[in-house]
Amino acid sequence: MVSGFSKGTQSELAMVVSRNTKDLVEVIKELDEYFLRAADSGSQVSSLLQVPSSGFSHQSKGSKVYGYGWPSLLTWSSSPKLNGFGKLAEENPLSVGGFGGNTVGSGGGGSGGHCSTVERLYAWEKKLYQEVKNAKIIKMEHEKKAAQLRKFELKRADYVKTEKTKKEVEKLESQMIVASQAIETTSSEIIKLREIELCPQLIDLVKGLMCMWRSMYECHQVQKHIVQQLEYINTIPSTTPTSEIHRQSTLQLEVEVQQWHQSFCNLFKAHRDYIQSLTGWLRLSLFQFGRTPLSRTTEESKIYALCEEWNLAVDRIPDKVASEGIKSLLTVIHAIVVQQTEEHKQKKRSDSAFKELEKKVVQLRSLECKYGPYSMPESSGTMRTKDPVSQKRAKVESLRAKAEEEKTKHEKAVSVTRAMTLNNLQMSFPHVFQGIVGFSNLCTEVFESVYNKAKAVGQEHELKRILP
Repeated sequence: MVSGFSKGTQSELAMVVSRNTKDLVEVIKELDEYFLRAADSGSQVSSLLQVPSSGFSHQSKGSKVYGYGWPSLLTWSSSPKLNGFGKLAEENPLSVGGFGGNTVGSGGGGSGGHCSTVERLYAWEKKLYQEVKNAKIIKMEHEKKAAQLRKFELKRADYVKTEKTKKEVEKLESQMIVASQAIETTSSEIIKLREIELCPQLIDLVKGLMCMWRSMYECHQVQKHIVQQLEYINTIPSTTPTSEIHRQSTLQLEVEVQQWHQSFCNLFKAHRDYIQSLTGWLRLSLFQFGRTPLSRTTEESKIYALCEEWNLAVDRIPDKVASEGIKSLLTVIHAIVVQQTEEHKQKKRSDSAFKELEKKVVQLRSLECKYGPYSMPESSGTMRTKDPVSQKRAKVESLRAKAEEEKTKHEKAVSVTRAMTLNNLQMSFPHVFQGIVGFSNLCTEVFESVYNKAKAVGQEHELKRILP
C-alpha cells in the first residue's frame, strides 16, 4: 500500500467524511472537482514527453455538454457546466501515445526534451545503419579484389593488371578505414546521447509516473469516500420527465466513457510497446559482437538495469482488470440510456394519444353545435340511423381512456428511469472507484519500486567512482 496521504489529502478526507448531509448535486460537483485534479496530475509527465498541452484547457469540448452528462444525468435540473469528467477522459491517460515510438518520435519540439532526444537517436541510428551497410559493401568488394590480387600474384599475371588491382585494393582499404571511423564517430554520438540525455530523462519519467499515479491515487481515494455517501442520500425521485437535453447529455456521457476506456487501453498498450522497444534496442546495442554483461560500462549497466526493471514492472500491472472496471461503468450508463430511450418513446406515444383525443374532442364540439348535445336518431322507413353525437362521444371517451393509459405508462417509465439511475449509481459507483483506487495504488507502488532501484544503482555507481 502507498504509505499514507499528504496532509492536504488527509484534511480533504476529513471534510468529505464530516459532511455527510450532502445532496446528489453536491456529491457530483465534488466528484467532478477531483476528476479535474486527477487529470492535472499527468501534466508533469506530459511535459517530460513534450506532449502539447493546448488540449488541457478547462475550456475543452467537455464544458459544452454539461460535463459530458454528469449533472444533467443525475439531477435533471439546471446545473453549472462541469467539465471534470471530460478532462479526465482526455488527460488522465497522459494524452495517450505520449509513449510509443511513433508519437514520441514525431510530436513536440525543443531541445533537451525526451521527444527531441529520441528524434536525434533515431536520426543517428539511421545514419549508423547506412554507414554499416556501406562498410559491408566496401568490405565485400575488398575481399573480392584481394582474392583477385592473390590469384594474379600466384599466377604471376600481367604486371599492369596486377598493379591496377593492387591500387584498387589499397583504395578500398582506405575506404574501409574511413567507413570504420565514421561508424565509430556515429556510435560515439549515440552513446553520448544515451548516457548524457536519455538515461536521466528515463529516470525523470519513471519518477514522474510515480508522482502522477500517487496524485491520482489520492484523488480517487477522496472520490471513493465521496461516492460512499450516495447510500445515505434519500432523495425522492423527481417526477419531471427526462428532457431532450438530458437525454442527449447521457448519450454523450456514454460516448465519453467509451473513449475513456479506449484511451486507457491505448495508453497501456503504447506504454508496453515503448518500454519493450527501448529495452530491445538496448539489448541489441549492448550485446552485439558477442559482448557479455561483464564488459558493459557503468552507465550502460545503469540504463539497461532501469529498462529491464521497468519492462518487468509494466507487465505486472493488471490493466485489463482496471479496463473491465471502466467497462462496467459503461454498462451501467448504457442501461440508463436504454431506459431513457424507452421513456422518450412512451412520451411520444402519450403525446400522440392526447393529440388524437384533442382532434376528436374538436369534432365532437362541432357536432354538438350542429345537432345539440343530445340529438335524436333519425328514422328512414323501417331503418333507424345511430345518433352521430353519441357515436362521436363514445369514440372520444375511448380515446380519453387510451390517452390516460399511455400517460400512466409514461409516468411509470419516468419513475423507473429515476429509480434505476439512483440505484445504479448507488450500486456501481463505489465498486468502480474502489477498483480505480486499488489500481492507482498498485501503479504507484510499481513505479516507486522501479525509481528506488534506479536511484540505488545510481548511488552505488557514484560511490564506486569516488572511492579508490
